[in-house]
Amino acid sequence: MSFLVHFEDDAIAMVHGADAYEQEGPLTTFFDRDGGAGRLASAFAVRIASFRTSHIVAIRRVDANGVADVA
Repeated sequence: MSFLVHFEDDAIAMVHGADAYEQEGPLTTFFDRDGGAGRLASAFAVRIASFRTSHIVAIRRVDANGVADVA
């Protein structure tokens, strides 16, 4: 799974290989849970990317066909 991250300066980042994200202090971190049963704080979760939360405007999940889910 992938996520499309939109920033306040109109930049966009695509995060590939992540299936979840959560805020960790001042950062929003994207994870691959790799069988971690939904728990991000497990030994199975792998951090993929982190961005400063205050700079993020929107996050959209992108499906296997490259189509962003609209919330």
